[in-house]
Amino acid sequence: MTAVTNSPAATEAHGLTSEFEHEPVPATHRRSWLSVAAVWFGFPMILTNAVFGGVIVYGLGLVRGLLAILVGNLVLMLYVGLLSHLAGSTGRNFAIVAKSTFGSRGYAIASGFLSTIVIGWFAFQTGLTGATLHSTLGWNEPGTILLAGVLYIAVTFVGIRALAILGAVAAPLFIVLAAVAIGFVASQRGLGGVLGYGGHPGATVLSIGAAVTMTVAGFADSGTMTADFTRWSRSGRHAVGASATAFPLANFVSMAVGGVIVAAGAATDPDKNGGDFLGILVGHHPLLTALAVVFVFINLGSVCTHCLYNGAVGWSHITASKMRLLTVILGIIGVVAAVAGVWTLFADWLNILGVFVPPIGAVLITDQVLLRRRTEHRATATFRPTAFAAWAIGAVVAAVVHFTAPQYAEAIAGIVAATLAYLVITRFAGSSTGAATAVPDTDSVPAGETTR
Repeated sequence: MTAVTNSPAATEAHGLTSEFEHEPVPATHRRSWLSVAAVWFGFPMILTNAVFGGVIVYGLGLVRGLLAILVGNLVLMLYVGLLSHLAGSTGRNFAIVAKSTFGSRGYAIASGFLSTIVIGWFAFQTGLTGATLHSTLGWNEPGTILLAGVLYIAVTFVGIRALAILGAVAAPLFIVLAAVAIGFVASQRGLGGVLGYGGHPGATVLSIGAAVTMTVAGFADSGTMTADFTRWSRSGRHAVGASATAFPLANFVSMAVGGVIVAAGAATDPDKNGGDFLGILVGHHPLLTALAVVFVFINLGSVCTHCLYNGAVGWSHITASKMRLLTVILGIIGVVAAVAGVWTLFADWLNILGVFVPPIGAVLITDQVLLRRRTEHRATATFRPTAFAAWAIGAVVAAVVHFTAPQYAEAIAGIVAATLAYLVITRFAGSSTGAATAVPDTDSVPAGETTR
């Protein structure tokens, strides 16, 4: 971590460093590439990704499945990388970045939408922690959910420093236990037929387009809000490098592990549970079982803390409050939903809502990267209908593909449609159309930083 000066603006009353919810992270508080990379690298190294990777391979076969996963990760690399560069260049979180494109008040719609979706995922994954340990080891589900929720809220409360530490532990632990699981499979079943695995004709995922969408959708929400993490980078280039450790590296590896488990015939109900390898680890030795329990908490905790952090940063900026206060409030809401069991109803709705997320990032990238020369000195409007119109067009196109042609990549369709729509709309309407009131952009770049 870079040197920190304990100034009143940078240190809160409880002694923890400010999370800079309402201003760019100053140069004195930027973190090393390794620290920011740990935040992103540990995020996709999760059991849930092994499930998704296994579901894809179960439908497409190992070779075609891994190809689709790779394509999806390359899309994420470009998408998240560009958004990360914006954040690392300026130190701005997602909400502040969105102000320039959607307006000083309009941003709250986009930021609030995403910040709410990620809290839904926090509740879902917290509930999944209890359900996983209940089904695997017979633990009391509500009690486990409550314990997990309290732990996840506590870690998130500490801030970006805790997320980096958690990521640095979660990723190596995943790799080690995944290797152990594959080792058990190899000794019991062999891996000779893995490469030739051709998939199952009755699977849910039967097209490369659908598999690409599943890969992109898995991190569309927090990937779009990557600025909340990568604003801590020392430069835009460092931010891109940090996000690249996740996409394609960590995300591909974790999904590929699940694919290998399915291709080896070691998965239980692969069309639903994919390459979940937790069951392979338990029952061999008490120490390994104990390590598997720790793995569940750290692994799913990585997802939960990142999502809660995204939601807390977003809503704290919208409500002019503090990230840590919103962490507690939103965390309690999420835990109550998880303990009550309603988390089981979230998955389908969250996936559908995810269709509308990539066009948001596409509009931001088009406005602040592709059209940068026309927009970098533009005053911040109160509300920019041009941005919302492009978002709506991208979302409609993605939804049409989702419901009528799910064999194609709806996420990519939404990104392309939103990009083209914004280019066309701004060309004919002008970049300042619809700005009822224009105000100076007060979220300036911190001293010592440049907009790259």
